[in-house]
Amino acid sequence: MPVLTIHHRTTYGYREKVSLSPHRLMLRPREGREVRLLNHTISISPEAQLRWSNDVFGNAIALATFQSPTDSLLVDSLATVDLTAVAWPVFDIAASAINYPFHYADGEWTDLGALAAQQYNDVDNKLRAWVRGFVAADPTDTLSLLKDISLGIASSISYQSREEEGTQAPLATLERGWGSCRDLAVLFAEAARSLGFGARIVSGYIFNPDRTLGGSTDSGSTHAWAEIFVPGAGWITFDPTNRSLGGANLIPVAASRDIAHVVPVSGSFVGSTDAFMTMDVAVEVKETE
Repeated sequence: MPVLTIHHRTTYGYREKVSLSPHRLMLRPREGREVRLLNHTISISPEAQLRWSNDVFGNAIALATFQSPTDSLLVDSLATVDLTAVAWPVFDIAASAINYPFHYADGEWTDLGALAAQQYNDVDNKLRAWVRGFVAADPTDTLSLLKDISLGIASSISYQSREEEGTQAPLATLERGWGSCRDLAVLFAEAARSLGFGARIVSGYIFNPDRTLGGSTDSGSTHAWAEIFVPGAGWITFDPTNRSLGGANLIPVAASRDIAHVVPVSGSFVGSTDAFMTMDVAVEVKETE
């Protein structure tokens, strides 16, 4: 299994010196059964004080505070991880959930809470009507249903990189027929939620050594996907951008109800309205030699 090095550099430029507000950083890879974090460092210029905490989902958050005005900001994250996820996972789904529809246990339903509630308005139930088209029978195989939804998104929605901030609403992605990886992940999660599944959005990195995967033109980049909670199996990874199941090429950093809560670097500044000039993000994911 590969040991990977992830270098994520974010650079901001300003026309004049500005005062930086505290910046929220979500850059530390999220450890789990399939990812072991071997090392992680964050370097910041100008010098900043880092305070670490965890949010309600267990994501690691660093809050950077600055003392001096500056006309630039560099946030440099370097991580090494051992990725052990297999390419063709087998999921031990509980007998009660093998077929859809099924009912979560009372405790599971309580714990999933907002993760099972749709986060976007579904005008005239258009999204629900669209996703119901993938339900082949009543009952139907749960894992096959979720695979079909992911494949249906990949087949009908064209991947298109977007540099601007924010995410399209699921209905907008459906109507436009194109979206970025985060747009496709949100559409998949919302479609699953409309059928009663618990879902969460995951942001992180994709390892693309053969340069064949969507979402990256190089050996790796930032990426977004979704996870669905299925009793027995737990959280199952779906990447509709690449029609894939499981986390063989994925390194998670943060998981949340809403993709707006897992932005890698966020913050503001105090200065003139036209002080902001440039932002550049460079990501390299490569196998350690």
